[in-house]
Amino acid sequence: MIPAYQRIKNAILDNIHSGKWQAGNAISTEMALAAEFGVSRMTVNRALKELSEERVLERRQGSGTFVAQQQFNHTFVEVRNIAQDLKSANRDYQAQVISKRTLTAAMLDDELRRKFGIDKDDDRNEHEVAVLYEVKIIHFADGQPIQFEERWVDAKKVPAFIEQDFSVVNTSDYLIAKSPLERGNYTIRALAALDEVASALQIAPQSPTLVLRRQTYSAGQVVTFVKMWHAGDRYQFSGEL
Repeated sequence: MIPAYQRIKNAILDNIHSGKWQAGNAISTEMALAAEFGVSRMTVNRALKELSEERVLERRQGSGTFVAQQQFNHTFVEVRNIAQDLKSANRDYQAQVISKRTLTAAMLDDELRRKFGIDKDDDRNEHEVAVLYEVKIIHFADGQPIQFEERWVDAKKVPAFIEQDFSVVNTSDYLIAKSPLERGNYTIRALAALDEVASALQIAPQSPTLVLRRQTYSAGQVVTFVKMWHAGDRYQFSGEL
């Protein structure tokens, strides 16, 4: 069962992402939201407080609550992608799309449910309704596969994502353009290559790989989760401190 304050947060975010409430617009009053959801103003206040802390809303004393001006962009949260890195290194870059598909709630595993906050009992997620898009892409450097990308995107927030030709358009660039990023987190682990990964990277099954897992947020919600598999002897992560 989803807590009442979370249902209110979800409804507000849905109104923002659908365009019903634009940046700078005033949202419904606490009293109106309390009546709409049949809850106390204290419950509404919690939802609005959390969304304000997440920089989705702006509460102005004596004036009401407004949709915050979203100023996040790729200069605030830099998300590098392999296409940029390879082109910067003067290497020939190509991308091959292996698969694209639409996922319903019933098709999701526990990991994807957790990442995107999709509850099994959420009445909004009917079996036939698209909740996520999935793409799998092999990235090549000078004709050699160097990265296998598995990406999932919130279908509601970026509805045209699945229609793009990702052999031409880079997934990260497209998402930043359509849904400016607020924040993100990532991990890098060494893992043995699964059969699908080994086939994509043209390496032996169980070969060592480096896997970057990253999720990024916009307006307080996860927009995309990605796993990027790299052949261990062909790729390294580096930077400056």
